[in-house]
Amino acid sequence: MKCPYCGEIDSKVIDSRPADDGERIRRRRECLSCQKRFTTYEVVETVPLMVMKRDRSREAFNRQKLLNGMMRACEKRPVSYQMLETAVDNIEQTLLNSYEREISTEAVGELAMQELKSIDEVAYVRFASVYRQFGDIDTFMDELKEMLSLRTAKDAPLKNAGK
Repeated sequence: MKCPYCGEIDSKVIDSRPADDGERIRRRRECLSCQKRFTTYEVVETVPLMVMKRDRSREAFNRQKLLNGMMRACEKRPVSYQMLETAVDNIEQTLLNSYEREISTEAVGELAMQELKSIDEVAYVRFASVYRQFGDIDTFMDELKEMLSLRTAKDAPLKNAGK
């Protein structure tokens, strides 16, 4: 690390400790040439996630934009802000773990719908209707029928167990 006083490159680390809730490491260093001390901070380098939109343009992933869309779908529903924050955290972590640095809006939307489906079915349908651009009532009804058939299939073993 280059000394800010004399410009010498050689220095030694005297002390290291976490800073900013573990997001960074604070290091106290001493220049081997002029013996002056200085502080440096080490952070993890991240490559930004890029989202490719339907029109083929690209923009940086914006978690707040995703959260706002999910909040709109959950208006007047019994869904807490913390539940949505956790859902967005899950989506962001899934995207980061994929090692893909360019993600389609379709992939982000599908992940959002998966999260909303497990939180609140009405919010899921609201989000899906905008995201999938339901053009008519038939498309909307097809989605609802699929949800009902999945629910019926899931509940069938429970009903049979009680007999």
